[in-house]
Amino acid sequence: MGGGFVFENESELRARIVEMQSEHQALEIAIHTLQEVAAPDLFALRRLKKRKLQLKDAIARMRSRLIPDLNA
Repeated sequence: MGGGFVFENESELRARIVEMQSEHQALEIAIHTLQEVAAPDLFALRRLKKRKLQLKDAIARMRSRLIPDLNA
């Protein structure tokens, strides 16, 4: 999980964060739906939850890049 994205400016970074938040929300819905079935596919469920967590972490890292470095 490198996420080798290079952003030209803050607006590109913010746009990517919005895209990732949308994907995170879609995963939340997919996970909830999968959990509702009588015999959920546990492997698929685990994979979705892992991806959701990866997105959450990546979003947090990107948001931290938007905070100005006060030591600069």
